[in-house]
Amino acid sequence: TQSTWGDASLSVSVATKMSENGDEQTFTLTLDDGTVKTSMDHYTGRGATATYANGDIYKGSFVDGKRDGKGEYIHANGHVYQGSFHDNQKHGKGKMTYKDQGVYHGYFQAGLRHGEGSFKYQNGDIYSGGWKNGKKHGKGTYVYGDTNGQLVGDWVEGKLLSGKWIFSNGTQFVGKFENNKPKGRGVWVFPNGNQVEGDYSQQLVGEEDSEEGQKLEISWKSGASTHLTPLKAN
Repeated sequence: TQSTWGDASLSVSVATKMSENGDEQTFTLTLDDGTVKTSMDHYTGRGATATYANGDIYKGSFVDGKRDGKGEYIHANGHVYQGSFHDNQKHGKGKMTYKDQGVYHGYFQAGLRHGEGSFKYQNGDIYSGGWKNGKKHGKGTYVYGDTNGQLVGDWVEGKLLSGKWIFSNGTQFVGKFENNKPKGRGVWVFPNGNQVEGDYSQQLVGEEDSEEGQKLEISWKSGASTHLTPLKAN
């Protein structure tokens, strides 16, 4: 489960309230003015801090006893969310910092990444574009931090289906993809304007139960080529 952020307060009251993972949890609630609540029933207000038995902490707005509006949720595992909530879930615009994984800025729906957003991964890679139910979906661009290469195009359930594989020198492959790698008919376009059409095939190699496991290999079969000759000045 994902966790969010908040300030821990010294609390002595005990009640039951749903944590972000949906479990009923024993928790304590301290209001911003130091008042201790012994019940969450229909509580509406800002600046309250809820500390759950699993170690999660939420500080922010409540409406009718639920996290709603601006707030911070700190998960016990180190993940931190800052942004909007609705009906106890991340909903609307926010920032999610995943411990040792990366940072997401963008929109959420019902607790999941949904809509436009950007995810910067721990290794320096960045994806910017559409999301649906927590996965890359729609138009998007994935940039590799180490090579500056890019995957640009249409994503479905976390994987690129069609678009471009662009190298830092301008060379690019345009076509279909599977497992985020080229597959099927496509064309290589080079910086000088030359183009090579062909087909990519994919094959799993190696033993499934071996220590290394199976690896996906791709192979290219060239077809027609187009060579563009620059015009000479008169």
